[in-house]
Order: sequence, then structure tokens, then C-alpha cells
Amino acid sequence: MDAKLAGGTDRAHAMSLFVAVVDQGSFSAAGRRLGMSPSAVARAVDRIEARLGVRLLLRSTRALSLTAEGLSYLQAARRILADLDEAEQRIADQGSPRGRLRISAAFAHGRLSVVPLLGQFAALYPDILIDVSLTDTLIDIAGGQADVAVRFGPLPDSTLTARKVGETRRVIVASPEYLARHGTPSAPEDLFAHNCLNFSFRRAEPVWPFRRDDAEFDLSVRGNIEANNGETLGQLARAGVGIARVGTFGVAEDIASGALVPLLEAFNPGDIEQIHAVFVGGANTPARVRVFVDFLATHLR
Repeated sequence: MDAKLAGGTDRAHAMSLFVAVVDQGSFSAAGRRLGMSPSAVARAVDRIEARLGVRLLLRSTRALSLTAEGLSYLQAARRILADLDEAEQRIADQGSPRGRLRISAAFAHGRLSVVPLLGQFAALYPDILIDVSLTDTLIDIAGGQADVAVRFGPLPDSTLTARKVGETRRVIVASPEYLARHGTPSAPEDLFAHNCLNFSFRRAEPVWPFRRDDAEFDLSVRGNIEANNGETLGQLARAGVGIARVGTFGVAEDIASGALVPLLEAFNPGDIEQIHAVFVGGANTPARVRVFVDFLATHLR
């Protein structure tokens, strides 16, 4: 073994021994805890003092007490040993990710796309405790409210790390029953005569984008119901309440079954909404977060 490495190992062991002596209050008690004789423990402390050239412990027949230098050494030893434990745990986690993983996702996308993947992820990483929260309210990741959040659309500037894990396009849909009662729009301007269901959250613009003759344009549409999630808008469209513009991930099965009909596809601008996993990045990102983000990037795409 390299002499420097051996020396570092010996010093870490010596620090552990010294902390045990102080915690147990005597050489004999520390020896019982460590499986060593009291004389071996005493000699080890003597070697530390000889190497440092200072007295760390004052010995008497009844008790041990710390010198000022001993107190400083004790504090440093506790800090160094804690850092070693943390470093080893971090390396161990890389081999077998573990711990609680708090995931936040939008309600509809989480229920339809994220939650169905969690069983497979849990089977791959049984030592990770999955704590999932579905909400359309933006949570404070930097403030510790979640480890990973799955978010749609443009992201605000922040110190957080964002990794693209998927994307979805938008589609305008209505039920056959609604179209039978109100007619099928054949041009974007026909929507002015229809009940268009919109998102209520602030980042949603009150317009729907279209493309005609290679030029994009927006139309302001109006309706009598708003909602903060696409699943609710899709449900209302299925019920024949109106026309909705939502992500394809939420209505693909309804379109396939005929419960919803895509509208104005010739004018669809093909706008893509990106999906990101957002988390606190950096060298100290827990392994459980890294493997989950990798998993999403593979399976959501």
C-alpha cells in the first residue's frame, strides 16, 4: 500500500479511536467498544500526541479531560470523519441509488404518462422510495419542495438544471355530438362561432396559433369554461361542451376510438411543446435524481 494512503488510513482510524475515548470517558470503555485492550487504546492516543507534539488528554486515576488542543482536535476529527462518511455514502449511492425521491408533475401528464412508468422504475431501483405529487401549481424546487419536477413549455431563467425528456404537439378536438349540433369548422375563423375551451393559468396566451400559406397567425377565441389542466378540457370536449386545443398525449386514445375528432389539421402550425425534467444540478446531485431523469429521457421520448 502507498505510504501516504496508509498514513491517511491510519490517521482516520486514530481519529475514530480518539473520538471513542472522549465519548466513552475512559480507555477501558473505549477498548470494550472497539474490541481493544485499554493499554492498546492508551498507546494509540500517545502516538497521536507524539505526532502532534501536544497534550490532548489530561489523565487522572478517576477521569480524562480534554486540553484546549484536545478540544480543537476533537472538533476537527468529528468534522473530518463526518465528511468521510458523507463521501463514502455518496459513492455508495452511485452504485445503488437509494433514499426518498420526491417527484412533481402536472396532473394530467403525470397521471397519463409519468405514473404508468413508476412501477417499472421502482422495479429497477427498489431502494428508492418514490414520493409523487400531481399538481398543476408550480412548486419551488430550489426551496426543497421536490427533487424533480416535470414541466411543460418555456422555462424561466433560474439556477436549476433542466433536461429535455419529451415533447408533445397540440391538436384541436371536439366530440362528434358537438359537431353534429354546431357544425364542423373548416377554417380557423369559423371558431368565432364556437364555444372554445381555454386554459386558465397565466402562462397560457388567450390565442390559438394557426398556419396558412406558410404564414403563421394567431386568433383570439372565446368560450364559457376555462380550466387549469388539459385533462379537464379534454373531458369537457368529450362531453360535447365545446372545442378544445390540448396536448396530443392526453387525447390520443380518444382520437383513436372516435370519441374526439381532430379539427383544422390543415392549419395546424405543428407547434411543439417541450417537456423538461427540472432539478438542482451539479456534482452533488443525488444518484436517485440522476437515474430518474435518465429513465424519463429514455421512456417519455
